[in-house]
Amino acid sequence: MNSRIIEVTNRIIQRSKESRLAYLKQIEHAFAIEVSRTKMHCGNLAHAFAGSEQNDKDKLAKDSAKNIGIITAYNDMLSAHKVYENYPEQLRVFAREFGAVAQVAGAVPAMCDGVTQGQPGMELSLFSRDVIAMSTAIGLSHSMFDGVLCLGICDKIVPGLLIGALRFGHLPTVFVPGGPMPSGISNEEKAKIRQEFAQGKISREELLKGESDSYHSPGTCTFYGTANSNQMLMEIMGMHLPGSSFVNPETSLRDALNREAVKTVEENAHLGLERSIGNILNEKTIVNGIIGLLATGGSTNHTIHLIAIARAAGIIINWDDMSDLSDVIPLLTRMYPNGAADVNHFHASGGMGFVIHTLLVSGLLHEDVMTIKGKGLSQYTQEPFLENGNIVWREGAKQSLNTSIIRSSEDPFSKNGGIKLLKGNIGRSVIKTAAVSDECLIIEAPAIVFNEQEDLIIAFKNGELDKDFIAVLPFQGPKQNGMPELHQLTPSLTVLQKKGFKVALITDGRMSGASGKVPSAIHLTPEAYDGGPIAKIQTGDMLRLNATTGELNCLTNDFLTRTARIKDNDANQYGRELFGNARKIVSSSEEGASFIF
Repeated sequence: MNSRIIEVTNRIIQRSKESRLAYLKQIEHAFAIEVSRTKMHCGNLAHAFAGSEQNDKDKLAKDSAKNIGIITAYNDMLSAHKVYENYPEQLRVFAREFGAVAQVAGAVPAMCDGVTQGQPGMELSLFSRDVIAMSTAIGLSHSMFDGVLCLGICDKIVPGLLIGALRFGHLPTVFVPGGPMPSGISNEEKAKIRQEFAQGKISREELLKGESDSYHSPGTCTFYGTANSNQMLMEIMGMHLPGSSFVNPETSLRDALNREAVKTVEENAHLGLERSIGNILNEKTIVNGIIGLLATGGSTNHTIHLIAIARAAGIIINWDDMSDLSDVIPLLTRMYPNGAADVNHFHASGGMGFVIHTLLVSGLLHEDVMTIKGKGLSQYTQEPFLENGNIVWREGAKQSLNTSIIRSSEDPFSKNGGIKLLKGNIGRSVIKTAAVSDECLIIEAPAIVFNEQEDLIIAFKNGELDKDFIAVLPFQGPKQNGMPELHQLTPSLTVLQKKGFKVALITDGRMSGASGKVPSAIHLTPEAYDGGPIAKIQTGDMLRLNATTGELNCLTNDFLTRTARIKDNDANQYGRELFGNARKIVSSSEEGASFIF
């Protein structure tokens, strides 16, 4: 086992000693006192199964079967979640096959960041994660369930489901993916269309056609953003069935995997705390999740989400842990925006089974962890196949089937992981380096300060940005306005970069999970709302971003002596006003940007 991984894991264990112990005592207590329907009054129980079929009622009344609670994030506005529309009916049938009962325990909201990018609703996106966590807890609070199936895929939804389920950590829980849509037009063609529209070369109708040819059917978007990073995490942390994350919807294999998920949670419900979610999600599992994120060049959103997820299990991690691991974890994959391929190509080239295999044989993952399939991560080097209608697992690829997409840990795309911590007199931030070319890892240029992302786009369209500069966008943090993603900046900055200009971005906001080639220091803390140094930067200040050494500084001598700017918060409409109190108590980006912890 790599010594750096052992070192980071041990310090997380030590740092989390008291909080983790308290958490484990909590779930042991919940299990011991049987927070379940056996303690319920008859009136409570009658309400709980009044709408069920008679056979299910009989089983629940006699307590002769395990009852599986389904938490669904279905809506048909999200292509990824459209596939869940008929899952409850299907899962109930499977449960009866295994002598169990399944009930929808609750539904959670599910925003699509692809719809809200650049719109007022994006300011609710990050906060929706904690709403989902609370909604999950409400669904599971009825004390009716012996196990849980979580139906969720996209950006804030899987982290929210995890956080909520971990508060009922005594229950065995299985996450059920829906799979990616089939590949549409290439990601490179899609990016080209966006850049041409930003330059005014094509019409809005042509842009919409290109987007529609890319996002074209039920299933997860195929680029490697936060949604597919979620799926990677669930697999490498043992919460999905092995090899199940990237199987397409509406296939026989997908249906059989759903059946197997029900079978798995029903079996685990007989094993006490052994395969409960609170036992599976321990310090080593969290470290494995960080390693998977780094090795695959996953979404920077998880530098926030993983901190909140870990905290829900009594585990304390930070950006230093992630950056120190990044120094020794090789970058193994190239998926858009880090390359041309999509997740379907990745899956066909060896996928998660090969990634886990090559990391394990190189001593770069903890193998001795519990999963929903039992002890040991080695099971996750296998792939599912159909045999007489049933799932069987066979050994997966032991070498890459396409080295332009996925490589072994001995021959990686980069010796270092895809995320780096930046520190300096502007604060602490993270940068995704997976897609940034070597010549762009160090940028020294004057600042141009923008109030909103729309101001940068207007300046770009007016031809004012044909020069070297570092865009500074303060007042985008969680306390100011909920920390929206700033994905609308990507096409304009990418066009300028392709013209040969040295450009970069510094912000206390977020970029999309699809952020890529433009070096971006994001999630900056302390944020401008708190008087952070980013609020002192003025247009013309010389800035230096060095992703090689991990430094981020303003080179102007009197920079820190200035009075920080103040910006009015206008988040008072489109539902944003409902989250005013959340903005007052939300933690910093490095603490998980949460208003419930």
